[in-house]
Amino acid sequence: MTGFFRRPDTRALGLAVIAGVVAATGQAPLNFWFLSIPGFCAVLWLARHADASWNVARIGWGAGFGYFAASLSWIVEPFLVDIPRHGWMAPFALVLLSGGLALLWAAAFWLAARFFQARILALILLWTATEALRGVLFTGFPWALVGHIWIDTPVRMLSSVTGPHGLTLLTLLIAGLPFVVRRRWIGGAASLSLLVVAFGYGALTLSATDVAPSGKTARLVQPNAPQHQKWDPEMIPEFFGRLIQMTGEEGDVDVVVWPESALAWRLDRAEDALGFMQEAASGRPLVFGVNDFVDGTYRNALSVMDPDGTLGAPYHKHHLVPFGEYVPFAEILSSIGIRRMTAVEGGGFAPGPGPTLIDIPGIGPALPLICYELIFPRHLRTETRPNLILQITNDAWFGNLTGPYQHLAQARLRAVEQGLPVLRSANTGVSAVIDPLGRILRSAPLNETGYLDEAIPAPLLPTIYTRTGDMPVLLLLVVALGSLAALGRNKKD
Repeated sequence: MTGFFRRPDTRALGLAVIAGVVAATGQAPLNFWFLSIPGFCAVLWLARHADASWNVARIGWGAGFGYFAASLSWIVEPFLVDIPRHGWMAPFALVLLSGGLALLWAAAFWLAARFFQARILALILLWTATEALRGVLFTGFPWALVGHIWIDTPVRMLSSVTGPHGLTLLTLLIAGLPFVVRRRWIGGAASLSLLVVAFGYGALTLSATDVAPSGKTARLVQPNAPQHQKWDPEMIPEFFGRLIQMTGEEGDVDVVVWPESALAWRLDRAEDALGFMQEAASGRPLVFGVNDFVDGTYRNALSVMDPDGTLGAPYHKHHLVPFGEYVPFAEILSSIGIRRMTAVEGGGFAPGPGPTLIDIPGIGPALPLICYELIFPRHLRTETRPNLILQITNDAWFGNLTGPYQHLAQARLRAVEQGLPVLRSANTGVSAVIDPLGRILRSAPLNETGYLDEAIPAPLLPTIYTRTGDMPVLLLLVVALGSLAALGRNKKD
């Protein structure tokens, strides 16, 4: 490790940070993929010209720090909801998260430079592998993956075959082929050809695929309760009144959906509220987010009220947000003032048993996902195929600039990967109906009170990714890296 702390080339490190920031512009809401590619090209060029493996690792860390600091800048927003209590943690959260995730990139860069003769090709493969790794490491955080720069383009359609990590590999190949092939013009031509093929495949798939209507219509209700007011006793009746009023509006709809934690009362103490809800729903099923209390623990839950007012078995969120819904090593960290941010009594939420389907009368089986769970593709692979993906969320935690739009973008990608429509009800927005091709059919603007009625698309046939998951891409990475390592040893011999 001592080599890493030798006097760094500060100019190269600074350029790597800048290149990482440029690469991050491909993420929502900017969606500047055409800037992201040059940004990644610059990072690979710097890595190619660095000498010692530790200098290459510094390039990777600098690029990662710039990329994550720019794309995850919304991470400070939850700490600003209650500034006296949590505000002091905001800058530390951004710096530590960006710097920590950047270590994964640094590891990929170091391994490529240290153990492979074909440095850039190995780096492309290892970089893709580390992006896959951060989807599972320490419960996972696959937000702002490199491949997400394509979500607002036809290229996203490739994810129905390869998943998100295939998009990451594609991105880095397009950026890196000019440095892999000895004759630059051949590498550049190959890179451009790959880009054209990816766009062509996506455009052809979009034009050739018909999405049929399901014959059902959903109403997504957006009460627009700012997080700093959401649990204020004086404001709770106002927000509940909005939900009831918009639910009761006339319209030919088959299901009404409220967002995460829409109900301010615990499910077992909400009898009066449930009566108002049944009346407002007027014989339509009502899906709503609520806190449940089971076996002495709180659960972040989604419940379905049948037309007759009966409640089905609630779905309990199983993938909780670290520090938001629970605190790892809570006893130790609470001693230095680090506590969870979710407004719930006791020690935070307990996780539910795992992904499961719910049945919505008149709609059929749906896969419920609460907020954060949607960013994990593995949570969408169930034995029985649902008719739709149903996400309820409270993106008021994510601020107004980037977080809510990046969360929405990932919902679009999940739709393509599974070939399923998405109904997305968000407290402050962006609520949306998304078709199985990742197109937003209709949405409610951020920070506006309202509702939208929209026809629910029918699902497509199961995609290749539905059947295979990430295994083909991960296997390709292992085989390719093994082959590169073997070729390198043969050349040395």
